[in-house]
Amino acid sequence: MKEKLEQVRKRIQAAAEACGRDPATVRLVAVSKTQPVSRIAEAIAASTTDLGENYIQEAKEKIEPLAAHPVCWHFIGHLQSNKAKIAVSLFDWIHTVDSAKLAAEIDKQAAKLGKVQKILIQVNTGLEDTKSGVVPDDLPGLVTEISRFGHVAVRGLMAIPPFYDDPEAVRPHFKKLRMLRDAIEKQKIPNVVMKELSMGMSGDFEVAIAEGATMVRIGTAIFGARQ
Repeated sequence: MKEKLEQVRKRIQAAAEACGRDPATVRLVAVSKTQPVSRIAEAIAASTTDLGENYIQEAKEKIEPLAAHPVCWHFIGHLQSNKAKIAVSLFDWIHTVDSAKLAAEIDKQAAKLGKVQKILIQVNTGLEDTKSGVVPDDLPGLVTEISRFGHVAVRGLMAIPPFYDDPEAVRPHFKKLRMLRDAIEKQKIPNVVMKELSMGMSGDFEVAIAEGATMVRIGTAIFGARQ
């Protein structure tokens, strides 16, 4: 585990330096879905500070016993409105907001906790019917609508591009997400800070970093094949 994490960190550093970026601007989110608490504890012991989970109930069973550890938890799976209450109580970041309805429920639940929930807007860059996410053309309107909520803080964009064996084939999707982020940033929408780009996984994170990723979601390269 420690060796795998070190290898991934070295690859992140090399990818960032290759394009003139400070490696500190890229956050490694270790994706721990399907991993037992003992394995996650190993990752934390090896200086992992950010962990990503896909399923609410599974995450709840892990986050609670690990509550004593100073870890930032990221929800990176599809979120239903009826699970927003639990998500807001557990997670520091929610990466997968793709509708005003979901954002409104997150805002409502965050208000009850006196919390401002940091979120990313998920964009369906590949226009895939099987994937969640707002289509690019609808993104500006959605961000503007969500910006009016007082207990939700839009901090950037997230994407799960189509799968390709060749990381270079994914590059146009990463580039598209960056350009969408930059275009919205120029609009200077109140209560919106377009800083983060959550993109890139084990097979393509170096290309994502070259295109501006600030968060890379890596599971297999750290934990091995899913259990």
